[in-house]
Amino acid sequence: MLKIALSKGRIFKETLPLLAQAGIEPLENPETSRKLILKTKHDDVELVIIRATDVPTYVEYGAADVGVAGKDVLLEHGGEGLYEPVDLKIATCRLMVAGPVNAPPLHRRLRIATKFVNIARRYYAEKGEQVEIIKLYGSMELAPLVGLADRIVDVVDTGKTLKANGLEPLEHIADISSRLIINKAAMKIKHAQLKKLIQQLQQAVN
Repeated sequence: MLKIALSKGRIFKETLPLLAQAGIEPLENPETSRKLILKTKHDDVELVIIRATDVPTYVEYGAADVGVAGKDVLLEHGGEGLYEPVDLKIATCRLMVAGPVNAPPLHRRLRIATKFVNIARRYYAEKGEQVEIIKLYGSMELAPLVGLADRIVDVVDTGKTLKANGLEPLEHIADISSRLIINKAAMKIKHAQLKKLIQQLQQAVN
């Protein structure tokens, strides 16, 4: 049985047409079904529905053979024990540092609010800057507005939410898209099946 880990939302919607080209389609509508494991038209392929941030963990530990995860999640997770053979070129956005428009320079250590703690720490370490990092799980834009943080590190799609809250992108960290990830042990054990899936998805992307 081949288990493919997916998260609901934008990634799921944009992955389904690619999987369909590989002949993998869920038997139930994932938007209306409450099931977390969905059978597909292939008897030997199942879709496992989990939170986006958990996809690399499920694949790394072999609870799923394959997954689709954003590069932001992979950079934060570290990606040990994973292959990343295909950039699916979906769910694209940018990982940015953002802050208040026309904010004066600060002469103290910056406070950065983010859910991407590891990425932010690495980014500022590479710049040789010492910062204080505050972990948040959502509504990053609020942090500078109420004085919790000076800057945020977050994914930016259109930038409209930043603008609506008086913030602007300041520094570009990385371009983000969703990647196919594969468990290293599964790649050995299920090599033929996975190689075929990789080729089909690469063709679908092209």
